[in-house]
Amino acid sequence: MNEMKKIEAIIRKSKFEEVKEALLEADIEWFSYYDARGVGKSRQARIYRGVMYDTSSIERIMVSIVVRDKNAEKTVQAILKAAHTGEIGDGRIFVIPIEDAVRIRTGERGDIALYNAEQEK
Repeated sequence: MNEMKKIEAIIRKSKFEEVKEALLEADIEWFSYYDARGVGKSRQARIYRGVMYDTSSIERIMVSIVVRDKNAEKTVQAILKAAHTGEIGDGRIFVIPIEDAVRIRTGERGDIALYNAEQEK
């Protein structure tokens, strides 16, 4: 069975569309995303249009993707390039080993459960 990785990225909500487009350009066509909130290291407040915002608790998007090993690095790079602003709070990317995957419809196991083999010919 081939190796698989789960890539989780916590990104700025404002960068989600750019990350989504970068993933699609990298041929990563299936992923989940969720609204997320978290507490970061930065404890500063910022003023925007006269309103003070606490940036230690800020809205983020969690992107979750399971890919074959051969696609892991290009997925990380796509997220990294699209989500980067250079400012504090750009987020994090986590790469986690996946032991197994099962396609519910067919019962296929392993990395074949992540894609349609007939499309790869």
